[in-house]
Amino acid sequence: MGVNATVLAIDAGNSKTDVALIGPDGTVLSTARGGGFQPQAVSVAAAVDVLGATLDEALAKARGTAGPVDSVGHVSACLANADLPVEERELTEVLRARGWGDTVEVRNDTFAILRAGVDEPRGVAVVCGAGINCVGMVPDGRTARFPAIGRISGDWGGGSGLAEEAMWFASRAEDGRGEPTELVRALPAHFGLDSMYALIEAVHLGHIELERRHELTPVLFATGAAGDPVARALVHRLAEEVVAMASVALTRLGLLDEEAPVVLGGSVLAARHPQLDDAIAELLAVRAPKAVIRVVAEPPVLGAGLLGLDRTGAAPEVHNRLRAQYA
Repeated sequence: MGVNATVLAIDAGNSKTDVALIGPDGTVLSTARGGGFQPQAVSVAAAVDVLGATLDEALAKARGTAGPVDSVGHVSACLANADLPVEERELTEVLRARGWGDTVEVRNDTFAILRAGVDEPRGVAVVCGAGINCVGMVPDGRTARFPAIGRISGDWGGGSGLAEEAMWFASRAEDGRGEPTELVRALPAHFGLDSMYALIEAVHLGHIELERRHELTPVLFATGAAGDPVARALVHRLAEEVVAMASVALTRLGLLDEEAPVVLGGSVLAARHPQLDDAIAELLAVRAPKAVIRVVAEPPVLGAGLLGLDRTGAAPEVHNRLRAQYA
């Protein structure tokens, strides 16, 4: 005799995918980790195959412990690169066709981080990793969000964007077009180089892979912490962007004048850089004085699971049991 899973939770980022099979009482039956979800690079079908392989591993693990999984009620999939509602709808249909569960809901992966960081589906999250994004939700189902697909949608910030800005200022400082900054030495030194010209050349010729630019973001923060005015200005601008997104989302949901959580997540915000943390707190106190800042520590797959339990109408004790297993 097998078991039933109430929720299949999927959190799929660019670099990795986490899945969890959750039983009716909130018990995690099994988990698995697989490769990243990159439909823009490998096609939607191939990207979903990666999810399927990770699910197969979770099912095999469940079979070895709880027994075979006879059925899955709801698939709660929070996916990177599902940036627009139309993309969420299209991916929902693709996953529904795979027959993994009775019902399917796809959301952008930022919603998983938000739900992992709040006690109920109410609040706003700003996530700053490679890029920057913000979403909000309230219990009646309304959401607030931004396209968050780069400069064409008005975005500024994220690890890649910060590194690019730091290189821009350092390059101009070295050739005389811009103001002096310690970044002119700190950035190339990170890669064992002696000038910005050498760093520019190495990136342009592919000797340093473009993806490694994100390594310069911690260098920017360290340079700012040491007092460099240019680096500090960039860090402060990121704080302004975080607060702008959060306050707009709170306003859209009618939460600006209420005590509401603002969840901060992603590698840049979770690193707890003092200058950035202090600036966010100071600016948010002006724009949204009743907001309560939280830095999420729980894994996003927990948020995907909680969203699934929300959808199925599970009792609070079921939510609490699931959360306790990720504490």
